[in-house]
Amino acid sequence: MTFIITLAVIMMRSDSDDLVDQDYYQKGIEYDKDYIRKNRVKEDNAEPEIIVDKSLKITFKNPAKGIIRFLHASKQTQDKVISIESGTENTVNIPLDEFSKGHWKVMLEWNSSDKGYMFQKDIIIQ
Repeated sequence: MTFIITLAVIMMRSDSDDLVDQDYYQKGIEYDKDYIRKNRVKEDNAEPEIIVDKSLKITFKNPAKGIIRFLHASKQTQDKVISIESGTENTVNIPLDEFSKGHWKVMLEWNSSDKGYMFQKDIIIQ
């Protein structure tokens, strides 16, 4: 019984509420922006074609400039961020020599025709 009373007193004296994130408003705004960019890919039929072979070939519908994030499934230290620009051919080739084999999440963020887009896909590098 004393244990329960002690926990209640400690909780009442605590100034912070650990259930509420301190930056919830800013994170909510960022989530909204990401949601809009992901939906815009569907609305504009702008999903890029991604082919994995000895390199990662990404073909966009229009010229694109942005970043690609490679997130390793189990080793965060191997995550990479690469700037991309497709040029007039609408294609980006990224050599996969420096990437370890396995499951990766590819997150693309790009601008094309003054619109922002976001797309993600799981890939396997062999």
